[in-house]
Amino acid sequence: MQLVADVVSMKDEVAEWRRTLHADPELLFDVHNTAAFVADKLRSFGCDEVVTGLGKTGVVGIIHGRPGGNGPAIGLRADMDALPITEITGLPWASRTPGKMHACGHDGHTAMLLGAARHLAATRNFTGSVAVIFQPAEEGGGGGREMVNDGMMERFGIAKVFGMHNLPGLPVGQFAIRKGPIMAATDIFDIALKGIGGHAAMPHLTIDPIVAGSAIVSSLQSIASRNANPLESVVVSVTKFIGGSAYNIIPETVELAGTVRTLSPAMRDLAETRISEIVRGVAAAHGVEASVNYLRNYPVTFNHADETDFAADVAESLAGEGKVERNQPPTMGGEDFSFMLEARPGAFIFMGNGDTAGLHHPAYDFNDDAIPVGVSYWVKLAEKALAA
Repeated sequence: MQLVADVVSMKDEVAEWRRTLHADPELLFDVHNTAAFVADKLRSFGCDEVVTGLGKTGVVGIIHGRPGGNGPAIGLRADMDALPITEITGLPWASRTPGKMHACGHDGHTAMLLGAARHLAATRNFTGSVAVIFQPAEEGGGGGREMVNDGMMERFGIAKVFGMHNLPGLPVGQFAIRKGPIMAATDIFDIALKGIGGHAAMPHLTIDPIVAGSAIVSSLQSIASRNANPLESVVVSVTKFIGGSAYNIIPETVELAGTVRTLSPAMRDLAETRISEIVRGVAAAHGVEASVNYLRNYPVTFNHADETDFAADVAESLAGEGKVERNQPPTMGGEDFSFMLEARPGAFIFMGNGDTAGLHHPAYDFNDDAIPVGVSYWVKLAEKALAA
């Protein structure tokens, strides 16, 4: 490992920042304490500009390179929000707020980018500018989209943007990346069915929306098994089925909801079209009224080819030969860094978190041993991208 010496020496301090954030988790855009912590640190590091309130509660710090050096700006992004999960780790720095916890490592992402910002502001061994981006509401709120829509890229002249996420199961000190789609589009749908309710002992006098809903759930699985090219990826999961109030009453209405995950625009179009067709067709066959609301949520996280090669080369210069998987299989999880990659070329990389509980698990905790690796990656990436 070719870690940055100054970064290794700050590990304990960055870990303390991380644990402070971990104990005070905040959700979606309501990250006011976290954003204030980040902004105060950036100002203390001597960043040339610290802007708050971008994308509602996002923070951006601008660090200019050596005096007289002109060049583009690159963006380095970390996410700040936690999840609505009750923590069970029992650690001294465990969440102090029941029902909220950093179960995805965003506390680690934020702390590592703060560590990189401190080093870059102190050394300024680059030309151009670095924008350190601290984003709210990755976990379902689309904070990345909001920061882009707020004009962040144009305001700070960001030419390229890079993101990073920890990955449990991948050893600390290793990285994984791929060109093209690395994480899925994450669409959602709601289905409302209306029949005729009545006595459960007299079903012939009703039009049962539960039977229709059950048929719809089964039929939706034919999208992956019979409509999609077997070499393409698509997931259609019904995750809510709400209806009924008593043992002896057939309800009037039923509500279904779920998610669709795809890796290509064509498959996304197919899934949306077929869901609507299947719901309306099956509903008509059962005599119930149906409506479908389909929302295109996060787009595919698509890594640009040149920037992916660059990020992988930086990671390999740090981790060593054979420690960077350059053809990581895509995951059907979603990531709203995708909005930033639609706005500017860039790449999203996974960093090993070691043998820990999985993401979004109540026993998860970010591995502090990964801190020097992540901070060194950010520092080397910035310095090489903006080399004189």
